[in-house]
Amino acid sequence: MDASAKLNVALPVSARPSHRPSREEAEEAVRTLIAWAGDDPTREGLLDTPRLVTKAYKEFFTGYEEDPKTILSKTFKEVGGYDDIVMVKDIPFSSHCEHHMVPFVGKAHIAYLPHDGVVGISKLARLVEVFSKRLQVQEVLTAQIIDAINEHLNPRGAAVLLEAEHMCMSMRGVQAHGAMTVTQRFTGVFAEEKSEQDRFFQMIRRQ
Repeated sequence: MDASAKLNVALPVSARPSHRPSREEAEEAVRTLIAWAGDDPTREGLLDTPRLVTKAYKEFFTGYEEDPKTILSKTFKEVGGYDDIVMVKDIPFSSHCEHHMVPFVGKAHIAYLPHDGVVGISKLARLVEVFSKRLQVQEVLTAQIIDAINEHLNPRGAAVLLEAEHMCMSMRGVQAHGAMTVTQRFTGVFAEEKSEQDRFFQMIRRQ
């Protein structure tokens, strides 16, 4: 499957670009930005920069070519009757702010109450990666992660908490170094029962 086909699988129709530029067009855009910043894109130290930037962008935004349904498609039903919280915490992630295209970096904490089987724990980390490797807003990223869990695992409840430092606030603007943004969302039993939310927070804090 070529990249454009994968892109169409991963994104809804409304989010698909009408035209995906070639690598040559992307590299030329980098040269334009270098010149706009005030430097000379033809000087020795910058000659290879357009190629390296486009290569880096390919890594930064691999999430556009992946489908969360595929990642969560395989579940395990033989779990010895286990039906309590499954949590993966401190999942490191990095993403890029869709407003300034600079990074925000943090940790994700995910929990769910199984209904009809469990998914491999590494898949939850992969799910975070799929959505974080796109241009993002942290609030949207939080919602996308939990919505995918609900849609593809059908748990009795799910909980997601993200905490991240945004370089668009640390490196520019107010330059609030070290400030953390926290977002959270609960569904099902976690939304209905405060005791389950409390357990979620206790498990995050537990060393």
